[in-house]
Parts: sequence; structure tokens; C-alpha cells
Amino acid sequence: MTENADKRIGPGGSPIVYHETLRPSWSMWLLVLLAAALGWLTLAPLSIGWGIVSGVIVAGIAAFGLIASSSDVTVTTTHLQVGRATIEREHVGAVIGYVGDDAFAQRGRKLHGLAYLHLRSWIKPVVRIQIEDAQDRTPYWLTSTRNPEELVSVLGGSMHVVDATQTDDEDIPEWLIEAERQRLEAEQAEDNRKQQNDNGLR
Repeated sequence: MTENADKRIGPGGSPIVYHETLRPSWSMWLLVLLAAALGWLTLAPLSIGWGIVSGVIVAGIAAFGLIASSSDVTVTTTHLQVGRATIEREHVGAVIGYVGDDAFAQRGRKLHGLAYLHLRSWIKPVVRIQIEDAQDRTPYWLTSTRNPEELVSVLGGSMHVVDATQTDDEDIPEWLIEAERQRLEAEQAEDNRKQQNDNGLR
């Protein structure tokens, strides 16, 4: 049990062992003040009253957007819920936490196009959760977290350690690589068959 664990019931009707809400940082709320100032400046030249009204409305919209951006990461004894996505823990493979430049790389150049993303710009650390489900082509989930060590510990994972021999393909489950290879081979065989049929009709 981590310090973030509680006794509530989560996805799958199981006890929650880890819960985290990704709320905006205090610095993000400065954007609300900036939005209010811009809203005021827009109409203030016409009327101070309208400038105040405009500032309040713009600030309200910005605040609502920040509040709506809050999201949860929840782990129970049987399920994992990241944002709106939920999966049984039996389908969770390797779990690795990243911080610093490694986290930045996971968000950028090492990001897989089919990955499920649950990222918040104001939270730098990320955890990559490999998905081992033959019915799901998503190779992994990538989520922001303020507590990468705790989250990976609950899921039986570990923090990333630099390995010079690691390749980008190791970020993708072997079954998914094999399925993609078979799909490409089937498409190539179908293209060859169509080409042979076209040649036979000439």
C-alpha cells in the first residue's frame, strides 16, 4: 500500500491501492490571471465596465478549462484506470517510470504512434505501461504522474535505467511486432495476387 492508497472501491469493484489526481500546478493558474488581463484590455478602451465584464468572462472560461483538464490515475487490486481508459491488470506488462530527459524523450522522439496518451504539460515525469492484450493494438499507455516511483511500485515495475543496448523496438510488445509483420506480409501477398490476375487478363 502506498501513501496514496485509500479504502474506496474502484474499477472492477476492487479496493483502490493507488489514486492520484493530476491537477493543474499553481503556475498554470497564472494563465487565468493573464487571460483576465487580456480580456479586460480588449474592451477597456471602450468602457471600463465592459472591460471588467470581459475579463471576468475570459478568466472564467480559462479556469473552467483548467479544472476540466484534471484527471485521475487509479490502481485497484484487479484493474488500472488512466483517465477514461480502464484495463484489467492481468493485461498489464512491463511498467517503467521516466524522469528528466528520459521522460521528455518518451513524450517525443520515442513515442509510438499507437500509444494511448494521458499527458499533462505541467507534470514532467511519465510512466509507460505496456499492454499485453491480443485484442488491443495499443502497445502501451503513457501517463503523466507526480509520483512515478510509487506508481511503478504498485504495478510491479521499476524506474528507467539507461541501457546502451536498448533499442526502440523493445518499447513494443513482441506479439504486436509479429502481428504487424504478418499483416504486411498478407497485404503484400494480396497485392501480388492482384498483379498476377491483371497480367493474366492482358
